[in-house]
Amino acid sequence: MNMKNLYGILLICTVLTGCGNVSQQDPVPAHDSFTMPSKQVGETRTINVWTPATYKTDTISLPVMYMADGGLKEDFPHIANTIAALVAAKAIPPVILVGIENTQRARDLTGPTEVAKDKEIAPVVGGSEKFRAFINDELFPEIDKRYRTSGKKGILGESASGLFVVETFFLKPEMFDYYIAFDPSLWWNNHALVRTSKEHLAKFPPTAKRFWFAGSDAADIAPYTKELSDILKSENPAGIKWNYADEPTETHKTIFRATKEKAIKWTLGNN
Repeated sequence: MNMKNLYGILLICTVLTGCGNVSQQDPVPAHDSFTMPSKQVGETRTINVWTPATYKTDTISLPVMYMADGGLKEDFPHIANTIAALVAAKAIPPVILVGIENTQRARDLTGPTEVAKDKEIAPVVGGSEKFRAFINDELFPEIDKRYRTSGKKGILGESASGLFVVETFFLKPEMFDYYIAFDPSLWWNNHALVRTSKEHLAKFPPTAKRFWFAGSDAADIAPYTKELSDILKSENPAGIKWNYADEPTETHKTIFRATKEKAIKWTLGNN
């Protein structure tokens, strides 16, 4: 197999399934699950929700952390367990975790692309705008109706989900207060998000945001996460508190689990 074909296989893996998520058997914590129809994406979606132990014994409204790749056989269990441990240790305040189970991952988590090879990854790509509308217009109100929420919201994701996090940060920054992206697939559409980042930062709202992102040794990701870090450093946008974790000893498969604790602590902790 030549390197070009291998590279293509790796791209397909990361976008369709998230190679960093290949599965360790994490214990599934106590949680709620429900389904909801969506006009925006034209299908019924499964939602998994974890609440901290104190949720049932007090009346406090809590912030909400959202995640794609949020199925019980995806990343929801290990992120819920990590947040539970951090809350128990008082490293972060209590927070609700909302996981969105995938149906067509490549469709939902990618924006439009002009690159022919990108379009070959799945039958349908480029649906991130509709997926974002589903979260904003349909899921937010449903979660607010079912749970005591404070209005503060965050989103986290890895690989293609990380791409979606960064895209949302630039295109719809008002949606969330906290953004966490592990090894985001910034190569998508000829690294358009990085190429246009200065334009988006120039129009950024003045409200306070936190943005944590990390890059592994992945040759198709590391140059762009580093470039984005350099741009944020040079532009120094007001209102954005950001942190870049350069992780050259981690691979695309290991970076999520290796850095999730420090990412969540930095983003939600009192720093």
